[in-house]
Order: sequence, then structure tokens, then C-alpha cells
Amino acid sequence: MRSGHELTKKIPLAAFSGSLIDYPLREAMEITSELGFDGIEIACRSPHLGLDTPLEEVKELGEYAAELGLRIPALAGYTGHFSTLNDEECEAALEEFHKLLRIAEVLSVPCIRVFPGGPNAFLAENQHYERAAHYLRKCITEAEESRVQLLIEIHNQTLVEDADSALRLLELTGGTGLGFIHDAGNMYISGVDYGEASVRKLGSHLSHIHIKDEKRIAIEGAEGSFTNRTRHGIEAFMQCRLGEGSVDHRPMLAAVLTSGYAGWITLECAAPFPPKERLAYDLAEIEGQLEAVREVKRSSPIE
Repeated sequence: MRSGHELTKKIPLAAFSGSLIDYPLREAMEITSELGFDGIEIACRSPHLGLDTPLEEVKELGEYAAELGLRIPALAGYTGHFSTLNDEECEAALEEFHKLLRIAEVLSVPCIRVFPGGPNAFLAENQHYERAAHYLRKCITEAEESRVQLLIEIHNQTLVEDADSALRLLELTGGTGLGFIHDAGNMYISGVDYGEASVRKLGSHLSHIHIKDEKRIAIEGAEGSFTNRTRHGIEAFMQCRLGEGSVDHRPMLAAVLTSGYAGWITLECAAPFPPKERLAYDLAEIEGQLEAVREVKRSSPIE
């Protein structure tokens, strides 16, 4: 049964710094603050926050974010990909993870993202999941010692393309210490459920949410378009502003609002519009969608 508190509780909103990758990180922070976001999720790669950034500089960036009134709910790491690497490459990826963890400690960030690797979940074999889980267990142990949660994003062309493959990996890593980033845009690309059922399946392991919009198109070529391998073959997609593509986020948002979710939503728009304009557009749109979902829930019979 839902409560009035669940419907009125504000979910904090962050901007993904990668959506402002054309700007230096400090300027991206300033834009994020000016637009009215609660926080910024930082892309941990050049030119924003490379893993070899001196820790004193990292500390100064954290202090600047605080001056702007921004929190940092997560670090978007790009390391991992253990499932298809050899032992030497996996050890190198672990060293990158160590650097990412040190950055999180300096910034007092609660969550960091790593990737399990590929191939697509529908192509993956047991050995891929087992190899990823072996190295992710090492990451989880170190992250827990630093009181940081390890996050895996549900992402097309990886072992984790839907809630079921997320739970498969979770079980192999021991069932604790691992959280998942729900990304309806990625799940739309993969052709899997991204609505209420996906939220219910993830349950307490849903730790973070990414929001972006896309649509299927006939052929790649226009600005903002790209191709991906899916269960249907090689498909073309166009990145869109929120509400202008084919991804209906409202069922997921409705489930999240009544689930007791206590995390963040990060906007990652990469549609072919000026970065500041598209981020402002998506912020207004997600706020409108959240309020519309709340209104429907308020007017519907108590479950």
C-alpha cells in the first residue's frame, strides 16, 4: 500500500557531466547549478575527471561542487569489462578501479559505476558471467571497506541488459554489495521490459536511475544517430530529448514513486541540441512527468 509521503517525497535530480562534456568540469558544474539540479554525476574520464587526476585537485573539485550547492551522488566509471579480458588485462582494470575508489573516498561519493563487460546478455555464456563475478567480488570487498557501493548499469551490449540478467550476476557475486542503475533508454534499445515489472524485480537492489530518450530509425547517418547489436540484429537509433523519442518512462516512474526508492535520478541527454538547452529541456520534462505520475496516483484508488 502506498502512502501520501511516498507520493510527495522528492527524488533528487542530477545532471550527468558527460552531457556537458564540451565544457570543462568546473563550468559543467556551474551550468548544472544554474539550471537548478540537486547534484552532478561525474564522468570519470578525460576531459572531466581522469583517473590519474591528482587527489588534491579532486578535493578542490569536490569543494567547488559544494560551494555551488551540488551533491555528487555517483561517479560514472568506465573501468571493468572483466568478462572478456585476460588475467593481465583484468588486473590492469582492477588498478583502474582502485584509482576510482580513491577518488570516491576523497569526494565522499557513496556510489561508483563499473562495467561487467559483454557480450550481449542474450549471447553470453556461463563463463562470461562467472569471470565477471570473480573480479567484481574483489571490487565489492574493497568498496565495502571504503563504505562505497558498487553499481552496475543495465546497459545494452553488456551481460546486464535487463532485470533478469542483473539478478543473475548478483547471485554469482554473492547477493550483497552490488546495486544496479536502471536505465530505461538502454533497456529500450535492448528490447526488454523497462517498466513496473523491472522495478519490482530489482527491488532493494535498484540503487540509481539514469534517464534518456531514444527511438528506432531506419538508418544511421544523421547527427545523434548510432547503431547497436540487439536480439533483432544491427539496429539504428536516434538520441532524443525526453518525451520526443519512444521511451515511455512513466510506468517506471510510477513504480519507483511507490517503491520506497531512496536514490537519485540522473539525466543523461545526448540529443543533437546545444548541451545546456537539451539539459534544461529534459529537466523541465522529467519534473513534469514526475508530477503527472503523482497526480494519477493521488486520484487512483488506494492499492
